[in-house]
Amino acid sequence: MRQRVAILGATGSIGSQALDIIAQNPERFEVVALACGRRSDAADAVAAAHPAATLLVGGDSSELERLVLSSAPDLVLVATTGLVALPATIAALDSGAAVAIANKETIVAGGELVMAGARRAAQAAKSTPLERLRPVDSEHSALWQCLNGEDPAGVERLWLTASGGPFRTWEAERISAALPAEALKHPTWSMGAKITIDSASLVNKGLEAIEAQRLYGVPMERVGILVHPESVVHALVTFSDGSTIAQLASADMRGPIGYALGYPQRMERLIPPVDLAARGALTFDAPDLARFPGLAIALAAGRSGVRATSALIAADDVAVSRFLAGECRFGAIPVILEATVAALEGGATPTSVEALLELDAEARAYATALPIPEVLRA
Repeated sequence: MRQRVAILGATGSIGSQALDIIAQNPERFEVVALACGRRSDAADAVAAAHPAATLLVGGDSSELERLVLSSAPDLVLVATTGLVALPATIAALDSGAAVAIANKETIVAGGELVMAGARRAAQAAKSTPLERLRPVDSEHSALWQCLNGEDPAGVERLWLTASGGPFRTWEAERISAALPAEALKHPTWSMGAKITIDSASLVNKGLEAIEAQRLYGVPMERVGILVHPESVVHALVTFSDGSTIAQLASADMRGPIGYALGYPQRMERLIPPVDLAARGALTFDAPDLARFPGLAIALAAGRSGVRATSALIAADDVAVSRFLAGECRFGAIPVILEATVAALEGGATPTSVEALLELDAEARAYATALPIPEVLRA
C-alpha cells in the first residue's frame, strides 16, 4: 500500500527534492496535499504534476491545519519557514500521521508542545517519538541514524558539524562588514537564502543544538559543535564507554529527505557514496564564538528556555530579512538577535500554540523596529 503524503512548502528546496524522490518511487508514495507560499510557475508545475492532490497557495496557519486534517495523510513533510505550520504539525501528530520535519522554527520555538505531541503520537502508534517526528536536517538525520538501536542512557555527547560557511577564515571586522552577495556564497551546500545566511553566521548551528536538546532529550551542555569544512561527517555521538559513532554522506539533502520518507527502509541509491580515498583528509575545529557571536547568542538562548528560543527564531527571521533587503551589514544580525532575546526572554513560559504565536509576533515587531547602529548600516 502506498503512503499518502502531504507536503507543506512544496516549491522550496526541500519540498522540490522530496517531490523528485516521490516521482522516482511511484509504487511507494501518493501525494494527496500540497501547500505553496505563493502563486508561481513552480506552484503551477507542482499542481499540474499532481492533479489529484489538494493544492493550497498562500495559506495561513489555520488553512494549513485544515489541509492536513482533510487530506488524511500517512506522512506530512513540513518544509515551510517560520511558525506558520506549527498548528498543522501538532494536528498531524495527533491525527496519527508521521511528520518529517525540515523546519527548525517549529521545534526550536514550539519546544515542549511539539515534543509532547510526538510522545503522544508514539504512544498511540506503539512506536518512538523519532519515528513519529522524523528530522530532515542533515545533522539531525545523522544523529538519528547514529542513535538507531542504541540505549539513550549510554549517550555521553552529541556532536553537530558545521561547514563554517563562506566566512570561516575571515577576520571579525571583515565578517561584520559583509554584504548579502558575500554571505550567500556558501562553499558546500546549495540552499535557500535564509538558511544560507544562517549558515554564514553559524546561527543555524545554535538552532540545531537547541533542536538536538529537544529531539534527543539531552542537556544543552552535552551538545557539541565541530567546524568541518569538508561536510562529509554530518554528526557524531560519543557514548559512555568512550566510543564514538559518526555518520558520513555526500553533501546532498536527498539523503536525509529520503531517509525520513522511507523509514524504516532505506531508499535505493539516492546519493553517491563517499569515496574516502579520493576525499583525503577530514578536518575538525572548535567554532570561534568571538568571530561568530550569533552562535554564542543562540546557545545561550537554548540554555535560557522556551521564551528565549522563541524570541531568537523570530528575531533571526527579521534580522536576515533586513540584511537581505540591503538595510544593514552582516554584523547587525547578532545585534538584533541579542537585543530581542534580552527584551523578551523573561516572563511566563508559553503553554499553548496561541501563546507561542503571540510571543513570535511580539518578537518580530520588536526586531523590526530596532534601530540599526550607524556603523552597521549598509
